[in-house]
Amino acid sequence: MSENNQWEERSATGKPMVPATPRDVVHIRAASFILVFCFAMAVLGLIGHFPVLTGIAVVVAVVTVIDMVLAVRRQKRRNVGEAG
Repeated sequence: MSENNQWEERSATGKPMVPATPRDVVHIRAASFILVFCFAMAVLGLIGHFPVLTGIAVVVAVVTVIDMVLAVRRQKRRNVGEAG
């Protein structure tokens, strides 16, 4: 426990861990999977000469990145919650 009676968890490197909500964690983890899927679809679209598939994959990837950025910003703004 710290001096001001609040628990603070630290990573193995000694950095303070950011409080997280389960919603933010799910957004970040699901978005990571979606980005891998979008990359694969974009590559297949390029190889197969399907520009529509490539375009859709790029648009979904951009929306996913925006969602991840917003989730990380929400996570950093929180002052309370579980560290994770």
